[in-house]
Order: sequence, then structure tokens, then C-alpha cells
Amino acid sequence: MEHLRYPNESTEYRAARNALLNDEIALRAQIEAVAAKRRALPQGGEVPEDYVFARIGKNTTPERVKMSELFGPHDTLILYSFMYGPERKLPCPGCTHLLDGLDGAARHVGQRAALYVVAKSSIARLVAWAHARGWDHLSLLSTAGNSYDADYFGDTSKLPKEMRKQHHVPDGENWDETIFNVFRKKGGAIRHFWGSELGYAPAAPNQHHRAGDQADPLWGLLDMTPDGRGDFFPKVYYD
Repeated sequence: MEHLRYPNESTEYRAARNALLNDEIALRAQIEAVAAKRRALPQGGEVPEDYVFARIGKNTTPERVKMSELFGPHDTLILYSFMYGPERKLPCPGCTHLLDGLDGAARHVGQRAALYVVAKSSIARLVAWAHARGWDHLSLLSTAGNSYDADYFGDTSKLPKEMRKQHHVPDGENWDETIFNVFRKKGGAIRHFWGSELGYAPAAPNQHHRAGDQADPLWGLLDMTPDGRGDFFPKVYYD
């Protein structure tokens, strides 16, 4: 295989870079293999109810919408649980920076699947935040009044006891959490296809807690830099 050569690079650099390139090729193959296993998952569980969400309708007024209506022309629905419940003064900065990046991608995702961002705050509050943030392509839904986030781990209320301990959730306390959930509609039935459970799994030593989040462009870009991710975590606002 031929390799690139940059101006004035040393033989030592090129040898190390070629070895790293081999690892990057192997990682690409591993990512493809994992994606194939994901697509081959057995049929997931049927959703327990046709959840009703709140959204802003075409006439710019709030309206109720059933989960079954969210699919539109698609058979796949992606819901992202956004940590912006009514008890939060500001939304989670980690969720916010992720959605900053996904806003541009949303117009492309919509060609293959339905994508919505859900959170427990009122729909008016969510839409106001999206407007202030400049999110022009993301569609937001309020889960206030339904049990979707509890049932699909967009909050900690239904975590098993041992997982609560692993996730450092004190007894008597709960909070909203970030998670992607993907659903498939077939023959009139809606079933869960996949959830981003990796976010609930403890990180291995020296492993960044967001290392497996392929939907997040920030960490991939920082991984290209000499200093890597370090202990950086994004803020909602920068001075």
C-alpha cells in the first residue's frame, strides 16, 4: 500500500504513522463489524403504550402527538433524551454541544429515519431554548406527562438497584439522563431496536467516558489533536 508523505517529515515519523494507519484501518473494520451486529439484533420488545408527546404544530401552537405518528414516511424512529428537565436552570452542557453538532446533520438523517429530541420540560421552554441556540433543523418533543423517559432510561427512576449503585444514584434521588433509543415500526407494531446503553456502562481505566459515542463530532475532532480530549468538557456558554 502506498502512503502519503508530508513536507520534511522524518523516516521515524513515517514509520510510526504507517503503523498507526494500520490500526486506524483495523478500527474502521471493527466499527463496521459492530454496526453489522447491531443491524442483525433479534427483534426487540414491543413498546408498552403509544406514548403521547407535546410539540409545536404547523400552526405554531402546541399539540399532542402519538409515538406512532412520529415515524412519518419511515419505519425507523430515533429519539434522543435531552437532559433539560424543569428542575434545571440550564440544560446539560454535554447534551447541548452534541445537539449543536446534530442540528446540521438532522436534515440528512431525515432522508432515512425520523429524528426527534425529547425532554421533560414544557414544549414552550424547549422550543425557546432551541430558538436561542440556533437549532433550525432539530424537532423537539416534551415528555412531560408521559412515562417514556422512565421506561427507556432517559431518567434514572427505573434503573435496577445494582445499576443505580454503579451509576452513583443515591437512594431517593433521580435525574434525567442522555440516551439514544431507536424504534422500528412493522405491521402496525412498534418495537425497540437499540439503545445507547454504553453511556450507562462504566469506562475502563484510562478510557474516556464518551469514547464510544459515534454521534458526537466534538470528541472525534479532539482525538485528531496532539493533546487529545484531556479533561475537557464543553460548556453551554463560553466567556
